[in-house]
Amino acid sequence: MKIIKRDGTIVDYDPEKIRVAIQKANEEVKGREKISKEQIKEIIKYIEDLQKPRILVEDIQDIIEEKLMEIGKYQLAKKYITYRYTRELVRKSNTTDQSIKELIEGESEYWNNENSNKNAKVVTTQRDYLAGITSTDITRRFLLSDDIVKAHDAGIIHFHDADYFAQNALHNCELINLDDMLQNGTIINGVMIEKPHRFATAATIATQIILAVTSSSYGGATITLSHLAPFVKDSFDKYVKKYKQRGLDDKTAEKFAEQDTKKEIADGVQTFNYQVNSMTNTNGQAPFLSVCMYLGETEEYKKELAMIIEEFLNQRILGFKNEKGIYVTPAFPKLLYVLEEDNIKKGSKYWYLTELAAKCTAKRMVPDYISEKKMKELKKDKYGNRKLLSMYGLSFFLNTLDNRRESF
Repeated sequence: MKIIKRDGTIVDYDPEKIRVAIQKANEEVKGREKISKEQIKEIIKYIEDLQKPRILVEDIQDIIEEKLMEIGKYQLAKKYITYRYTRELVRKSNTTDQSIKELIEGESEYWNNENSNKNAKVVTTQRDYLAGITSTDITRRFLLSDDIVKAHDAGIIHFHDADYFAQNALHNCELINLDDMLQNGTIINGVMIEKPHRFATAATIATQIILAVTSSSYGGATITLSHLAPFVKDSFDKYVKKYKQRGLDDKTAEKFAEQDTKKEIADGVQTFNYQVNSMTNTNGQAPFLSVCMYLGETEEYKKELAMIIEEFLNQRILGFKNEKGIYVTPAFPKLLYVLEEDNIKKGSKYWYLTELAAKCTAKRMVPDYISEKKMKELKKDKYGNRKLLSMYGLSFFLNTLDNRRESF
């Protein structure tokens, strides 16, 4: 038989603990109100004869109280209830000390394995976990009703994200509107970040925005590469202007500008990947990020978007080097690739991207694939018109499923 404690942990049944608890109350009464050792054994045997695979510690205490009153030991039952209530007050006064001690000393199996993306020995992660322990304690004692806590402990329901629930300024999962922040500028830590004028700068600012946003939330984040595509055109135009100023004709200038732009995209995507995998947000982990690859999101910058998608796929196929210099598959960012009219059929304009995505899947098990056709068949707007759920919204939905968390 397993015992479910108040904090949700499960321990082995120990009849000695029941005997000790009754005996302590027994010492507080006199004469006929006392209970014999045999009667204590009978109460313990009754509990064991229930043969429950799991039982709440509160249910055991309720049974003890009922049995004491059944045999007429009302004063003893009163003392036991008082003892139980006193112990409850002690627990409620501070329930975090032991968890914090185990976390700091690295002895907590729960916190050491709570999240595969977090290293519980790292200072930033420990700070997040320390806040999480406190938040969980406050959530259980003050913010949730007893029936919710009991149902959670019994496994009837699962209350998500108690380690962040007390921090009501935080939110779960977000779609990061890079288009607005890059095109119109944004503010990070009181510093005005103005509109970038080339792809490499936009890619770097994007990672800074991602870090800032994910540091204020506890779920996944999603961006779409279409928001970066206009800056590829800006870079290309700058290179063309540079070569024309050197006296080259339009065709030659555009040829060299295209080469330089491809190099900048490669460098910018590499910087993006390095940043989002090496940076640590206030949650003590790299951002849980998804990246959308949907050519249908833009017509004006579709060519530029295709160039970015191609580079992201190429770099994912190569992989990232780990601490030993070995190329491995990174967990993030997740890649979401939409199959649509311009890339779904062999011979279509962007079929080469789908081929590249397939090669990436064969080696790295990414990207995830979404069918534009099926989405249009299944999705209707409020007027009854069939349409594609925006990649923005769809990727948020997929990201939420991966997190196994509730959406907004």
